[in-house]
Amino acid sequence: MAAEHQGREPLERIAVMGAGSWGTTFAKVLGDAAEHHGSRRSIRLWGRSPEVVADVARHRNTRYLGDIALPAAITATLDPAEALEGAQLVVLAVPAQSLRAQLTAWSAHVPRGAVVLSLMKGLELGTDKRMSEVIAEVTSLPAEQIAVLSGPNLAMEIARSQPTGAVVACTDHGTAQWIAEACTAPYFRPYMSTDVTGVEIGGIVKNVIALAVGICEGKEMGDNTKATVITRGLAETTRLAVALGADLTTMSGLAGLGDLVATCSSKLSRNHTAGRLLGQGLDAEAVGARMTQVAEGIKSAPAVLELAQRLGVDMPITAGVVAVLRGELPVGKLEPLLLARQLKSEGD
Repeated sequence: MAAEHQGREPLERIAVMGAGSWGTTFAKVLGDAAEHHGSRRSIRLWGRSPEVVADVARHRNTRYLGDIALPAAITATLDPAEALEGAQLVVLAVPAQSLRAQLTAWSAHVPRGAVVLSLMKGLELGTDKRMSEVIAEVTSLPAEQIAVLSGPNLAMEIARSQPTGAVVACTDHGTAQWIAEACTAPYFRPYMSTDVTGVEIGGIVKNVIALAVGICEGKEMGDNTKATVITRGLAETTRLAVALGADLTTMSGLAGLGDLVATCSSKLSRNHTAGRLLGQGLDAEAVGARMTQVAEGIKSAPAVLELAQRLGVDMPITAGVVAVLRGELPVGKLEPLLLARQLKSEGD
């Protein structure tokens, strides 16, 4: 059934699948939005950790968000079927590489009329598919019931109610508007788009570019170097997005430039942190062991490069990062590799 804004009932039952920092933060956004608009809403947060689920029952997620209070509308469960029962909106906030297996296990419990919203920013290894494509394959839901959200989404800042924007994208504008209205809080301003591909690609590739910027910082390079990597990173992100049929203007918006700047410049960014550790001489395995949360760029970078090569898209920063991650290129040689390219016009 096509999901139309004017035909949908008020959003009262939401399942958020994933109780990490971003999943919990977005659940808080949904709860705060309901309180702000005087709406009644049940938000059920699924988590795999009994300790986290018990903590959420006390209106906290101390492991990921410290002492930040969560709205009373949020409850938590270890049972995915319980979380999904009767949900009008299913929000997916699990690591990208685990999505297919987890969603396959959950799909029988996803209500057929529900809209599924992806918060994930990664490409699936082995298939090079975006998360919206994986969702469509596993659930067989039509495109108008699948949406994505992206933008400068550093979870801790949003959890602290610091103002930010985001983009909700769905092929059906009415569905995007329905979701946007549901998550409009005093500090969270969503915009709508029908460019699902562009919004996803911006969120995926910026993680890889943030690794490169983090490497520069770990090697104590200057701001000129980092600004150059960010700017040229946007150029190669745009080339890939356009090759996939995305709207060029998406890359200059919140899901493109906005997300890239936030992720590449913030100490709160997991990918920036992972890149800094790589720049200090740790290999990918050691970085993974040091990190307490998944840095999606490490997982997605090889898939991004494979997709780019298949489409004939030149992505030198991504190629260099992948070579470092695979141990094929010493991190100290990444800088000259990026600068030793054929002279060309800036727009190319």
